[in-house]
Amino acid sequence: MPDSPHIRTERPEPHIAVVVFDRPEKRNAFDLAMWETLGAVMRRLSDDESLRCVVLRGAGAEAFSAGADISAFAAERGTRAKEDRYGRVLHESLQALRTCRHPTVAMIRGVCIGGGAGIATMCDFRVGGEGIRFGITARNLGIWYPYAEMDPVVQIAGYAVAAEVFIEGRIFTGTEAHQKGLLSRVVPDDRVEEEAMALARRIAEGAPLSARFHKRALQRLRGPLPITPEEEEAVADFILTADFQNAYRAFLAKRKPVFEGR
Repeated sequence: MPDSPHIRTERPEPHIAVVVFDRPEKRNAFDLAMWETLGAVMRRLSDDESLRCVVLRGAGAEAFSAGADISAFAAERGTRAKEDRYGRVLHESLQALRTCRHPTVAMIRGVCIGGGAGIATMCDFRVGGEGIRFGITARNLGIWYPYAEMDPVVQIAGYAVAAEVFIEGRIFTGTEAHQKGLLSRVVPDDRVEEEAMALARRIAEGAPLSARFHKRALQRLRGPLPITPEEEEAVADFILTADFQNAYRAFLAKRKPVFEGR
């Protein structure tokens, strides 16, 4: 699959690829086509023997990504059949990122919320500015985040921080995210690109087979998720709840949702 109008790749150096989320008018929010393209792009880059590092970034300085494009939910979600497809595409895309055999670096500026933070936590390294906003706000829409996409947060930052992310829905600054272990390093906002690319160059200067082995080994040491297929399938049940439907309508109407637990 070729790059889409909103997902493009650049090759600034022989061994480094940069994947750009290019939808700044929507704060680089993802619709379903973008999720599909991201997965295809990451699989293609993973197969590229000449690469040694992949950097992911948002276009402009205002956002890495604001996550899923909620305004597109009416067309892309809302029924169990649509949700099953959406969930499958999202899972395949994020896992293609996580299992890319080359080391990956998230260059985070501005807003990194929801699926944007999901993308970032799938990367091996996260370089962010002090003033970024970082968090996963699934609880604000009554969405249940998938197990395989929660797991990196637990692995990176531990149970206590994961509880803040998913249950409290806390939004961190870059400085706070670094203190919590969610960022690999934090720098002044105007130095994010410089630091992320310097990191990518250091990785690219090393032995690529060594980097690929160590990435694969670190993920293998985690082992399989202790989750049954039935538990994984039930993640999509949120689409049937009144809370999700009410929260979605409230979002479109720009008002605060009221959750009733049903």
